[in-house]
Amino acid sequence: MKTLFINGSPNKNGNTAALASQVMAGHDYETLNLCDLVIGSYGQQLPGDGLDEVIEAMRSADVIVMGSPVYWHNICGAVRNVLDRFYGHVETGELSGRKLAFVFQGAAPEKWMLEAGDYTMSRFAGLYGMEYAGMATTRSEAADLGKSLFS
Repeated sequence: MKTLFINGSPNKNGNTAALASQVMAGHDYETLNLCDLVIGSYGQQLPGDGLDEVIEAMRSADVIVMGSPVYWHNICGAVRNVLDRFYGHVETGELSGRKLAFVFQGAAPEKWMLEAGDYTMSRFAGLYGMEYAGMATTRSEAADLGKSLFS
C-alpha cells in the first residue's frame, strides 16, 4: 500500500508534519511539500507549474494524507490552490479506490473553522471518488484516524 503525505505548510517539519506522522505511524510514506512546487491560482499558467506532479503522486497512491495549517480561519493557500486547480485537470471520480485523510491544525482554531475545513476536504474527496477517512486536529485524533485509515 503506497501512502502519500501532501504537506501544505511552509514549515516542512512543523506541527502539520508532526500531526501527519501520528496518522501514519508505523507506515512508510512519501512526502510532497507544496512549498517546493510552483502551483498558481486557478486560471494561471506559470512556468514550471507543479500541479501535474501532485496529481501524478495522488494517482499512484492508495492512501493520501493532506495537511494544512489554519491560516486566516481556513485551509492554507497552498492546499487551496491544489483543490481549486483540480478543476479541468482531473475527471470526476478519477481517484476512486483511494482513501483521503486530512490533518488540520492551528494555534487556537475555533470549531467552525475546523468544520469548514473538514467539509471542504470531504467534498473534494467525494468529487474525485476518494473515500474520505476524516480529519484529525490533535495527536489523539491523529492516532485514531491512523488506526481506521490503515485497518
